[in-house]
Amino acid sequence: MPDSSSVPSTAHAEPIIAVDRVHKSVSDSTGTLDILRDIDFRLMPRETVAIVGASGSGKSTLLSIIAGLDTPTRGTVRLAGQDLFALDEDARAALRGQKMGFVFQSFQLMGNLTALENVMLPLELAGDRGARAAAQEMLARVGLGARLNHYPKVLSGGEQQRVALARAFVVQPAVLLADEPTGSLDFATGETVMQLMFELNREQGTTLVMVTHDRAIAARCDRRILIEAGSVSAID
Repeated sequence: MPDSSSVPSTAHAEPIIAVDRVHKSVSDSTGTLDILRDIDFRLMPRETVAIVGASGSGKSTLLSIIAGLDTPTRGTVRLAGQDLFALDEDARAALRGQKMGFVFQSFQLMGNLTALENVMLPLELAGDRGARAAAQEMLARVGLGARLNHYPKVLSGGEQQRVALARAFVVQPAVLLADEPTGSLDFATGETVMQLMFELNREQGTTLVMVTHDRAIAARCDRRILIEAGSVSAID
């Protein structure tokens, strides 16, 4: 369990994310499959929250809906008070760019861009004229100051994930969404990456929402949301 002194005080805060009765179903010739069933919870500013459950329980689908990358069959998700699904696709993308960062198991780096260019990309898309300096500083922060001009194919898995962390945190997001961020890394490298992620999260005061199978990683978060067969079975 996290040390009580590290758990953010949320007594007077508004939720950064509010999930209300989110249901997701898909239909085909064989019938209808319920992937998520009336999910409800609140995520507060600066919290670290692990979404846990067996494979196929709906964790990654839930994360995609929180991000506004997938749409629920019914229900709402509010990000900083804004109903994501009351917005059109372009407006949701703009809100994501302002409020969210992402870290994926498969890194999702652009292979034709250097480490520096990958980290600069979200800042450049936002029209930030200080993109290069900010990206250089963030890559140095994650220990890759000497690898700025290397392409992903010549970086190790751990280095690629650190580039992905730098890209996610360089925009100083209100919310960081991470989907099995250590799933493709060996134990030692994964531990290094997770330590770095939690350090950056504390430094920036980000709300961290992470899908993970790793119980030890989940135990380091302030709260855990257990998903079973598409439903929330426990929040602790």
